[in-house]
Amino acid sequence: METKLLDAVKNYDLSVKTAADIIKSGGIVAIPTETVYGLAANTFDEQAIKKVFIAKGRPQDNPLITHISDMEMLERVAEDIPKIAYKLANAFWPGPFTMVLKRKNTVPATVSAGLSTIAVRMPSAKCAADIIKAAGVPLAAPSANLSGKPSPTRAADVIADLSSKIDAVVVGEDSVVGVESTVLSLIDRPRLLRPGGVTVEELKEILGDDLIIDKAVLNEPEKDKPVSSPGMKYKHYAPKTPATLIVGDSEKFVSFVNNTENAIAICFDEDIKNIKIDALSYGTNKDCKTLAKNVFTALREADKAGKEKIFVHAPDTKGVGLAVYNRLLRAAAFEVITL
Repeated sequence: METKLLDAVKNYDLSVKTAADIIKSGGIVAIPTETVYGLAANTFDEQAIKKVFIAKGRPQDNPLITHISDMEMLERVAEDIPKIAYKLANAFWPGPFTMVLKRKNTVPATVSAGLSTIAVRMPSAKCAADIIKAAGVPLAAPSANLSGKPSPTRAADVIADLSSKIDAVVVGEDSVVGVESTVLSLIDRPRLLRPGGVTVEELKEILGDDLIIDKAVLNEPEKDKPVSSPGMKYKHYAPKTPATLIVGDSEKFVSFVNNTENAIAICFDEDIKNIKIDALSYGTNKDCKTLAKNVFTALREADKAGKEKIFVHAPDTKGVGLAVYNRLLRAAAFEVITL
């Protein structure tokens, strides 16, 4: 399959129209969103959804997120929507926030890995929103990468992973959030399944003590238990090079990595001047939004170094730092060293 490259920077309107036409005809297209690039298909087209799973090599038990452009679309894919969902939507949509709701039976079960629920979000990225509007249907769109690899925040990442496997890539701006959306289940009591750009602190401003944080956010998931959200697998977002997450202050981290061999460090701006081995910074720990924006790119770049090991300085778990820590736990297959 020849993958078309649609330049949304130079030819925006044509790129949006072409992407929408491909989707309407049953194809699959990588599109830029504010979180990461997504691999989009018509949510109601089961054959197109199957193409997404095949192109990514994605396990069939890993549900997809459906992307919408307005509230009318929400009611086309979900039913028995609780009042709190509308309050949360008013606060966080459009944006990096996903709600798990009861799925309408008009939506193929394949989208939700056979579950009776559906995960839905409204992206804020203009390009993604315009493609959804032009296609006229909600779009199921997991990250546009090979399953298990670091998520793509640049068109180049998508092309490296999926060229010849998908119909087109909309080449747009790099993702500004850099990690996938926050996922909150509203089946029974509100439960955080995956942290993201909308933080626990922000959710608590609306939900208060009703918010439950699922154990799988910071702990290994239960074996053989069905996952109710993307990003809950044991190993995910992982480079080929084995990675280890290092918890400790800058002085301890620097001392640790400087005593290793054939390794590369992914560190903070505050660390790098003192590190003697190969290293790259993924931002400042004083602003975890920079870490979120850069973490997947850093993992991909570190993988290219050809070392035996990657050591990553763990961020604070407050705010967006929790989302970064969550991704790194899975990238390291829960291999953590506390100094």
